Amino acid sequence: MLIENTIKKLFLTLFMSLSFIVHGDVQLDKFRNKIDLSIFYSGLITTQKMSNVPALRIFQGQKPIGYIIINTDFNETIGYSGKPIHIAIGIDNNGQIQGVQILKHSEPIVLTGIPEKRLTDKFIRYKNFNVIKTWLKDQFDNRKIDAVSGATVTDRIIDDSVLHTVLKFAKKINLSGFANNFSNSKVGTINKNLPIQKKSWQQLLSSGAISHSAISVGDVNAQYLKNNYNIAANITESNNLKDTFIDLNLALVSIKEIGQNILGKAEYKNLISKLSKDQHAILVMASGLYSFRGTGFVRGGLFDRFAVEQGTNIFRFRDMQYKRLAKSYADGSPKFTEIGLFRFPKKSNFDPSASWKFNLLINRAINVDEKKFYNHIVKYQLPEYYYEKTNIQKTRNDIKSNKNSLIKDIWKDRKVDIIILFIALLALTVIFFEQDRLTSSARATSIVRNSFLVFTLIWIGFISNDQLSVVNVLTFINVLMHKFNWDFFLLDPLIFISWASVAAIVLLWGRGVYCGWLCPFGALQELLNKVAKYFKVPQVKLPWGLHERSWAIKYLVFLGLLGISFYSLELAEHFSEIEPFKTVVILNFNRTWPFVVYALILLFIGLFIERFYCRYLCPLGAALAIPAKLRIFDWLKRYPKDCGTPCQTCANECMVDAIHPEGNINDNECMQCLHCQVLYKDQHKCPAKVKEVKRDLRHKEMRENKKQKKQKT
Repeated sequence: MLIENTIKKLFLTLFMSLSFIVHGDVQLDKFRNKIDLSIFYSGLITTQKMSNVPALRIFQGQKPIGYIIINTDFNETIGYSGKPIHIAIGIDNNGQIQGVQILKHSEPIVLTGIPEKRLTDKFIRYKNFNVIKTWLKDQFDNRKIDAVSGATVTDRIIDDSVLHTVLKFAKKINLSGFANNFSNSKVGTINKNLPIQKKSWQQLLSSGAISHSAISVGDVNAQYLKNNYNIAANITESNNLKDTFIDLNLALVSIKEIGQNILGKAEYKNLISKLSKDQHAILVMASGLYSFRGTGFVRGGLFDRFAVEQGTNIFRFRDMQYKRLAKSYADGSPKFTEIGLFRFPKKSNFDPSASWKFNLLINRAINVDEKKFYNHIVKYQLPEYYYEKTNIQKTRNDIKSNKNSLIKDIWKDRKVDIIILFIALLALTVIFFEQDRLTSSARATSIVRNSFLVFTLIWIGFISNDQLSVVNVLTFINVLMHKFNWDFFLLDPLIFISWASVAAIVLLWGRGVYCGWLCPFGALQELLNKVAKYFKVPQVKLPWGLHERSWAIKYLVFLGLLGISFYSLELAEHFSEIEPFKTVVILNFNRTWPFVVYALILLFIGLFIERFYCRYLCPLGAALAIPAKLRIFDWLKRYPKDCGTPCQTCANECMVDAIHPEGNINDNECMQCLHCQVLYKDQHKCPAKVKEVKRDLRHKEMRENKKQKKQKT
């Protein structure tokens, strides 16, 4: 979504197409001179700008006969190109369209292929179409659709914009009493404190939490005949008219109970981490001969076959709002040929408590240049079970109280997990404060470390999914730049506690304590490497020069993601898939094959180069290393005169090669495994310690000799 205006301005020249926003009556002022009044009204007419709304009042003589409005003053109408399509719309006093004029667009299919006249000739369909009456009679869904073949996406966007702009304008000025008759079927306030119950597919379907609609090939034929599209009715997808054309299922999965049952806990958690306050998501599940996704959809483009309508608002989705899923996790779920998870834009006007419609555009090509269309509508209303008992709108204080109550309930529900995490963090704190005692025994250090790594992998990682990510860092930075609110972070207790502990750890000891002890993916790499070493898998040691320069890669990756996040946080989240954490820890490899293969490749390389990903690629490690420069303690002991010259024991045995040949430890790369501290006290492997022991023995012998001589005298 769009970011803070100050950052947006810096990138305006490069990313105008995606960051353009229209507000107020700017567009009317900008395009007023381009409006051709003859397209809308005949005879001598005059215009007068209205003071309370961005519109022109049209007069014939002294008689007001209608209005001219520009769609982008009411809708953010972004076309296939990513830039707005500006359209002037003329309506009479009753909401009946008198004409439509394209003022400006950047649609590639029209600019380079289809003549604009071919598109505008179709605007005759709007002449004398009464938007208000048609909408109030709920006949929008059954109206005839006439789109230009080859420019379907552009035509659909224009169609949506024209009709919904008129509705929004009519509601704003109460044209023909529209605002008085307007209803968005709002039931009440969603109850966020409901206990989460495990429900089967059939239970969700029966309750209305899943909306279902199935049509056959014969049903489609009948609809085309009803619309007098006889040729299209005879072009069938199957010889068997009873075959399923599409079996469509919809669910509002941002509602916790519905989402957890259908998506599974891991995917639901992943979804919620990407949604901002008041942002929602739907799941579209389908099987049959027709695809809601469409075969012509391309990366960067719009899904042209469907839209979600709610009241006077319409929502279309781009690929960045979409995620392909493999299955539904609700017990008894049917198999689907395609499942799409779609996130509504941040700060959209979508109201989960109000009814909405899924508008599926069905088309059949009757020849190379022509298609016939009609809308198949599936309605959705969240079951009353999910609402508060009262329909009274709560005040802001009530909402804030509910939010605080929700946070308290979430923390209460995870009380046991919180206690376990606190105990683990306390244990880790004791380990580092008592590291001098612990590292006196190599065996004790090995047992403690390996046990903690297993706990980190199994409980923190696979059970609790408490895997931190660079996405958390980018989100935090963007929230700081916009308007900071603790509530967003408090909704996940373990992630919040982990980040609070990381903040303390970084200031006390640097980034290595988290990366070396608390990161589940790091623990997995290290444990797998230990198994590899046990089975004598040869270890690869990169030349120091190459190894040292390769450290920079992760910093470049982090800075790249940070720069992208200033432009688009969603795009940065997309590129943050360089982290295999989601694939391995959160989703347990239950993803499409490219993600799985990528994660397995990293783990495979890690068998030969210990913690390969941590060393060279991890943007989270790079992000933590930067503030770690402020660390307070530096408790890793060295022998200044011996470490590095001549002794290289610690450098050779450091698991991530964080010790320079000259003997100093690079704190940005150190994993705080404490192995060098064990070697520091090893009386057999550390030459400096051997010399120290011999010196102490010599001094002891000298003292003993002096004592004996003294006793003799």
